[in-house]
Amino acid sequence: MAQGEEEDGAERNEPATQRRLDKAADDGQVALSREAVGFATLLATASAAAFFLPGDIGKVVAAMRGTLSRSHDMETGRAAADWLTLFLDVSWPIAAAAVLGAVAATLAQTRGVIALGPLKPSLSKISPLSGFGRLFGAEGLIEFLRTLLKLCIVGAAIWYVATDLPGLAGVMALPPGEIVPAAGRGVLRLLGATLAAFALLAGLDILVVRFRHLERLRMSRQDLKEEAKESEGDPLIKGRMRQLREAKGRQRMMAAVPHATVIITNPTHYAVALTYEAGQSAAPKLVAKGVDAMAARIREAGREAGVPIVPDPPLARALYRLELDAEIPAEHWEAVARIIAYVMRLRGRAG
Repeated sequence: MAQGEEEDGAERNEPATQRRLDKAADDGQVALSREAVGFATLLATASAAAFFLPGDIGKVVAAMRGTLSRSHDMETGRAAADWLTLFLDVSWPIAAAAVLGAVAATLAQTRGVIALGPLKPSLSKISPLSGFGRLFGAEGLIEFLRTLLKLCIVGAAIWYVATDLPGLAGVMALPPGEIVPAAGRGVLRLLGATLAAFALLAGLDILVVRFRHLERLRMSRQDLKEEAKESEGDPLIKGRMRQLREAKGRQRMMAAVPHATVIITNPTHYAVALTYEAGQSAAPKLVAKGVDAMAARIREAGREAGVPIVPDPPLARALYRLELDAEIPAEHWEAVARIIAYVMRLRGRAG
């Protein structure tokens, strides 16, 4: 492995984001435990067998008696066809249950996601070097340990059943009518031990598979930055767009200053421009505001357009807190009305 790859791998110490997990699931990369699927298949098969086989035993016995009673004149082909039909009739519910169990366990782990990505042909899947790496690398070691653990657990289940060897041997000494029930009890004991063993194996495998899946999807800080850019946009571009919006807003605001009714100032730090048309506006409206340099531009534009400028520091600071194009609230009506009335008198005298 190259040094760059080692450094890149060493930097992947951040947990995967939900977006990365969702993308991996869409690509078919999910935490899928084969042992859980195997346990679900075995459980569904055993359940179906326990439900259907007791009723099917009568069919099998009746078919056997019919075959034996007519063995002297029955055609071989006809007998084979009858037995094949009986076999399919008995086995299809159990086979269907096994398929449904496997599908249900798979969909439960993938949360219903069906991805076609893994079905696409890939040279890496048939490459001898890749196969050699999987066989003798970390993946191969984990698979070997998994198989060894499975053998140990299943072996323990078989040993648990085999400890009753005297009871198993005694079955052969029972009367014919009791052999089948006794053998059935032995089968149920073996099946219960096997299911318990596979359940334990499936639980452990789910934890291991989930842990390895999250480890493979861990991200570096650079991955997080790239994902943030993709999902939220490049911060530089967003900043530039914000600057453009602010510049256009300032242009519209400055274009409204020459048409203002009055400009109220601090007189040097704050400047707000109001517009009011008697009989048409319910209340004066704030059309421009600024501090320091922007306030100076507003005052300059107002002077050039002949807009009256009235100093009132407390009112200027209070009105500056309003949003642009907002109407003056009731608590400032009296002060603003006094200024507008003063401006109207000035215009009357000037006229």
